[in-house]
Amino acid sequence: MLQKRTVLRRQLDDQRGTILLMVLVSITLLGLMAGIAGSSWQTIMQRANEADLLWKGNQIRRAIGKYYNTSHAQSAAPKAFPSELEFLIRDPRFLEVRRYLRNIYPDPMTGENWEVIKNSSGQIIGVRSSSDKVPFKLDNFAEENKSFVNQQSYHDWQFIYELGSETEDRQLNKKEHKKNFKDMIKESFRSPNRT
Repeated sequence: MLQKRTVLRRQLDDQRGTILLMVLVSITLLGLMAGIAGSSWQTIMQRANEADLLWKGNQIRRAIGKYYNTSHAQSAAPKAFPSELEFLIRDPRFLEVRRYLRNIYPDPMTGENWEVIKNSSGQIIGVRSSSDKVPFKLDNFAEENKSFVNQQSYHDWQFIYELGSETEDRQLNKKEHKKNFKDMIKESFRSPNRT
């Protein structure tokens, strides 16, 4: 009888050790998978923020262009860039409300205010992100963003309105909408979760 108890006790001790080992391996695997999922999530979020940065930066650039190209009919004042980004929401040169942008979007990469780019007169001609992260997208930019090719950080992406590009802006808007629509259609066919 004593021999049976000893054998049973050894078997239980062996099983406890095996179970403990299995629990430790499971916890290690879960930790590794969580780390991989976390880094994948960061990549997904940075790519989404990068696309948002391109969209919002281009919206602000176009708004600066519209502000510059809009002049008061009764005034012979020369065209001017805004001295504050808030002037894109409500143009102080007019009595009635004139908007070129619905609101001032925050910098998608930092969540803070944009860095403004000013000309020698102190007027705002563009914006850029203050983020020093390395972009995923290094080429294949729209024509208006061709200067972003091979830039080393989002801080180098400068959304500057260049004079004489008002008609180009309209053409680029049409091309961009067509390209975005085509890309959306392609992605819907590539998606593995189609219903």
